[in-house]
Amino acid sequence: MRSLFGTCLMFMSVFISGLSTAQIIETEAEYAVIMDHNTGEVLYAKNGDVPMIPASMTKIMTAHLVFTRLEAGEITLEDRFTVSENAWRKGGWATGGSTMGLQIGETPTVEELLRGVIVLSGNDACIVLAEGLAGSEEAFAREMTDLAQDMGLTSATFKNTSGLDEEGHRISAIDLARLAQIDIAKFPEYYSYYAEREMTWNGITQANRNPLLGASQGVDGLKTGHLSVSGYGLTASAQRGGKRRIIVLNGMPTSAARAQEAERLMRLAFSSFETQTLDLTGGRVAELDVWLGEARQVGVSIEEPIEVTAHIRAFDRGTTEIVYQSPITAPIEKGEEIAQMIITLEGKDPIELPLVATESVGRLDFLGKAIEGLSYRLNPDS
Repeated sequence: MRSLFGTCLMFMSVFISGLSTAQIIETEAEYAVIMDHNTGEVLYAKNGDVPMIPASMTKIMTAHLVFTRLEAGEITLEDRFTVSENAWRKGGWATGGSTMGLQIGETPTVEELLRGVIVLSGNDACIVLAEGLAGSEEAFAREMTDLAQDMGLTSATFKNTSGLDEEGHRISAIDLARLAQIDIAKFPEYYSYYAEREMTWNGITQANRNPLLGASQGVDGLKTGHLSVSGYGLTASAQRGGKRRIIVLNGMPTSAARAQEAERLMRLAFSSFETQTLDLTGGRVAELDVWLGEARQVGVSIEEPIEVTAHIRAFDRGTTEIVYQSPITAPIEKGEEIAQMIITLEGKDPIELPLVATESVGRLDFLGKAIEGLSYRLNPDS
């Protein structure tokens, strides 16, 4: 019999659950995720689904909501919003936080404000956009939460637009990676802002805080984050050799440690994972026992080939199992799902594939059932 990784197929009558996910990659980050952009598959996760404090990585969602308004035609890049005293006081130079450097009464365009959010991580730019689009930062944050939930980012709850520390302001690393994946795929014309190295406003030029831009091959976004309560974090994406990967890390002790670990994880994202194709569509993968059938066994097959991406070393250690309730009772229809193949790879949750009958098996008539029952009594282990 064949299996994906050269191990023997095991036939079991009890469904396997609760398999642990071992880790091949280690990181000092408190939270970490590596995702394949094209498939959305999580290749590696450490506390990936645990809601965390995202700090300024929040601004990816702030910008995303503006992108959706632009796409819907509700606003244009040339529209202008006025800088309020509230935005200046909460997000200006005097706060000591990241700022675009806006002044009260200025009227920057939506595009300028978006660049201020994305390139400069400007807290003031976030508030101006929120007030201009929803009337207040609080109302805009509620819209961010609602939209995130609608997108399936169920860990997300936003209390503000900038990522400043507020009770309950949380999102998981996996959901941040999913958000980045959506932006890259859906809004390429706006995603390009994330690759800008610097921006000048009111005569002051500030650099993009993403340490991988220009330092790591193919990196073209996204966003850093830092608060004393969250540590240093980064959501980043790169494209190399026709592949795109997304990483998220958070909880690093210093900005230098963040840069170093982000570079290492991005390198591993491309060098340590590969994709293999499981194509067993041309024939049977196994013969399963049938009870009270016109045939004693029925073949099973996989209907479609699948691609599996995992750590390179995981394929050598992988196992496959066939799970079904033994024996299977006739009648059985060709194409009917009667079993599952479970692929177990280190560092990944088990992959479940349906197995379907390769032919129909009719049910025995009364005489056949009697003979089968007698045979079982005489040979219960056969």
